[in-house]
Amino acid sequence: MSSNVFGFDTALRYLKADARVQRLGWNGIGMWIMLVKNPHFYEFEGLGTYPVLPFIIMKTADNKIVPWLASQTDLLAEDWALYPA
Repeated sequence: MSSNVFGFDTALRYLKADARVQRLGWNGIGMWIMLVKNPHFYEFEGLGTYPVLPFIIMKTADNKIVPWLASQTDLLAEDWALYPA
């Protein structure tokens, strides 16, 4: 396997260092994930303001941003790579 690919343990370290990563096995072109860690707050009308914790987002093949939740396959994959800037 190429030295440019790695497991999710390394991908997570890159995410924490503000990099974008992708799986080479994903079918969509231009898909990547990144960690959103800037502290911010969300206000619910009439219910108060709450801090938003860090979370991972995905840029989809159709150019949308969605929350991302890793599958077991993603966590065990060894085809993670840095997304080219």
